[in-house]
Amino acid sequence: MRKPNRSFWQIWNMSFGFLGIQFGWGLQMANMSAIYEYLGARADQIPILWLAAPLTGLLIQPIIGYASDNTWGRLGRRRPYFLAGAILSSLMLLLMPNCASLWMAAGMLWILDASINVSMEPFRAFVADILPEGQRTRGFAMQSLFIGLGAVIASALPWLLTNVFHMNQVVGDARAVPTTVRISFYIGAAAFMSAVLWTIVTTPEYPPEDMEAFRRAKSRKAGLMASAKEILAAVKDTPETMRRLGPVQLFTWLGLFCMWLYFPVAVAHNVFGANDPGSPNYKAGVEWGGVCFAAYSAVCFAFSFVLPGLAKAIGRKKTHTACLLCGAIGLMSVVLMHNKYMLLFTMVGVGIAWASTLSMPYAMLAASLPPERTGVYMGIFNFFVVTPEILASLFFGWIMTHFLHNNRIYAIIAGGVCMLIAAGLMQRVTDPRTLSVQDL
Repeated sequence: MRKPNRSFWQIWNMSFGFLGIQFGWGLQMANMSAIYEYLGARADQIPILWLAAPLTGLLIQPIIGYASDNTWGRLGRRRPYFLAGAILSSLMLLLMPNCASLWMAAGMLWILDASINVSMEPFRAFVADILPEGQRTRGFAMQSLFIGLGAVIASALPWLLTNVFHMNQVVGDARAVPTTVRISFYIGAAAFMSAVLWTIVTTPEYPPEDMEAFRRAKSRKAGLMASAKEILAAVKDTPETMRRLGPVQLFTWLGLFCMWLYFPVAVAHNVFGANDPGSPNYKAGVEWGGVCFAAYSAVCFAFSFVLPGLAKAIGRKKTHTACLLCGAIGLMSVVLMHNKYMLLFTMVGVGIAWASTLSMPYAMLAASLPPERTGVYMGIFNFFVVTPEILASLFFGWIMTHFLHNNRIYAIIAGGVCMLIAAGLMQRVTDPRTLSVQDL
């Protein structure tokens, strides 16, 4: 079936759900390490407490991708998973900031991350389902735009509630997590649900071209063993483009994960000089770390408008390489910054790399995938995202203790080195097609 070109606003509507999804990710990335420290965690304990997040992605995304490839109902193929994930994620966002213990928070993160993955994974396949080949670069760039916009608001929310809306801790409230963080998570729950519902309501899906053949194929693939065999067969037949993009993603996300693990608490400890998680300076430092995350997300939002034209001019491979180099420079330059405002300049490079990471690899990958396996391959591609996160969760605490002396700034520099390696590995990747003017 020849898919018609979509208008700007149609692509806007189909991508709008990512605004809500990023509220969930943004609040989690900017605040979870601080929540753990509020509840008594040490620096070397933080990586293992994050282990739940990548493990759930490793298991959930290929399963959800496979399931959505073989689903058709009143809501369509991908949209039932958007809705189920949004309901569960919103509930977890309401519960997370009220955790009373460290291990309760780690368990809640596990459920929250699984729920976000249920919503997020089909969104990647959604672009390939709905848009013709010539518009997919724009579609993934639009997702980057909403990811950037959502993260700007979500990351800065605690700071905004304190400094713009002058919200203070309620007198007599002895809970470990500050009021501003709790209210931010409540707002995030409402935003997540509303944005995903917007996409569900405004963007119908194409039914299978041969519904009877689809039903017969689905009946043959029913059952847990059949599903597992199909996923393993897909792994065995992985396209060459994915094999080469995989290591790039692995080192990119290892670098990003180092930043997410330690940047807000590094700002509190190394720039604001706070060692006590209960001190006002510590709270202010973590909130400023959220502002820095909002800054790189704002750059991501703005740069997403530039990406399609840049990719057309120099190619997707060169575009992604240049963006990764910007991210590496941004992270490694953090060590030179001792003023909180100067930290914002380092986030420009990170924002450029983030915008490209969310779009260019997926645009290159989508062109090489068989349509009937788009969902499962997008889920398998996530292996290269969660594997470095698992490695960091298991081993980075030991590295922090024995090599980095629990200095959080050194962890961020290590993230920049990983992104530099990713830029080098990008030279092995061949873009599966030449861009056409339709990509704009």
